[in-house]
Amino acid sequence: MQWAVASASFLASAVEFVEAFTIVLVVGVTINWRSSLAGAFAAAATLAVIIATLGVALVQFVPLNVLRLVVGVILILFGLKWLKKAILRYSGLKALHDEEAIYEETRAELRARGQEITPRFEPFGIAMSYKAVLLEGLEVAFIVITFGSSAVPS
Repeated sequence: MQWAVASASFLASAVEFVEAFTIVLVVGVTINWRSSLAGAFAAAATLAVIIATLGVALVQFVPLNVLRLVVGVILILFGLKWLKKAILRYSGLKALHDEEAIYEETRAELRARGQEITPRFEPFGIAMSYKAVLLEGLEVAFIVITFGSSAVPS
């Protein structure tokens, strides 16, 4: 049973890592790597502080069934939102979009305006990377808490 929980937690965390990495990669390629990595490292530090301070307190003071319910409801709400988007896309009510074409079009627009990648810190790039890494990291924390609590007998 413990291997199943560890495997599920690892795979779910890997998905979240790929999502965060993709956003950091896009910010690095489009804005600059300095801003992208600064935001990612700042978010990782913030996440470490949040988990170190609130993680133990959350598990010790909040009843396990309440924690499971809250995390479950949050995951269901996010899942329903993604399911709705997928159904709308595949039914033809929401347009499918070609990410590569959108990226190339945006890069061409930026080049036409004379905006190139600069080595200085860009606040937008830092904020984008920070938000993505922090959000995905918090999702990983919720996933690990949920899977971990299911491994512990009630």
